[in-house]
Amino acid sequence: MGDKVQMQVLPIVGTEIAEKWDILFYFLVWCSAFFFVLVIGTLAWFVYKYREKNPHQRVGNVIHNQKLEFVWVFLPTVLVLFIFAWGWVVYDRLKVAPTSAYDIKVIGKQWLWQFQYDTGKTTIGELVVPEKVPVRLLMTSEDVIHAFFVPDFRIKSEVVPGIYTTVRFQSKGVGEHDIFCTQYCGTSHAKMLGKVKVVSAEDWDKWKKASAGPKEHPKDLVQWGKQVYQEKGCAACHSLDGSKLVGPSFKGIWGKHEEMEDGSKHLVDENYIRDMIENPAKPGDKNKIIKGYQPVMPSFKGLITIEEINATTEFIKSLKD
Repeated sequence: MGDKVQMQVLPIVGTEIAEKWDILFYFLVWCSAFFFVLVIGTLAWFVYKYREKNPHQRVGNVIHNQKLEFVWVFLPTVLVLFIFAWGWVVYDRLKVAPTSAYDIKVIGKQWLWQFQYDTGKTTIGELVVPEKVPVRLLMTSEDVIHAFFVPDFRIKSEVVPGIYTTVRFQSKGVGEHDIFCTQYCGTSHAKMLGKVKVVSAEDWDKWKKASAGPKEHPKDLVQWGKQVYQEKGCAACHSLDGSKLVGPSFKGIWGKHEEMEDGSKHLVDENYIRDMIENPAKPGDKNKIIKGYQPVMPSFKGLITIEEINATTEFIKSLKD
């Protein structure tokens, strides 16, 4: 007899959230199997038990059983609400990253994955992360809709042009894991592959120290963002010390809910900053104009790259009160 072949239903468990995801998955599978057997088994028994024996026999009046009806409505409702709550907890763990999470920018392009780190380092097709450290991926697309999927991590998220989407994970150990694009994005969609390379803390430190940004930019994303701020003329309208110019100061604006001209409030985050750079407010857009300012900012769409927007965002983040 040869070695026994072990069938693996799901991919290997590469993250702590994958374990929780798998437990929920198997619970749903066994719940489905149980109710399938219960319903189909009962149906088959009724078909046999109440089969026609006398063609002239008439069926009697069917009487309501309120207790039975209550049970088969109440119990499934409780079960569904329980599954919803369980699923929400797992989903929340997938989407909400701790404040200590390490941010990595992901840019989807036809047909490759580009990864941008805080050191200014950029990799193509290979995402390098430290083991057992929370990581948040901040993702966007340069052209069409993509979908970032790592089966071993049980994470998948749409990657959409013009906005940022996020997903988080914490790896269990060193190793390599496949990356796929699961949204058809053109003729070479099937070749849009990559690898997640999980390394030890020691190797991660070595890799980061060896990381160098593009020759024309500083290594650090914050310094690169400051360079963009100066080169693109942002300094003419946005101060760094809190003083009011044509536009709001960048100092301390990150993470605040700023009041708009229409009275609504908007969180200053990655999506807001990118939207203001590429699609600034126009006269009449009172829900986009910060109170006390005029809609005079020009659009920088086509004049600034996604990499530069990412660097500028990191620079603004660094400007604490």
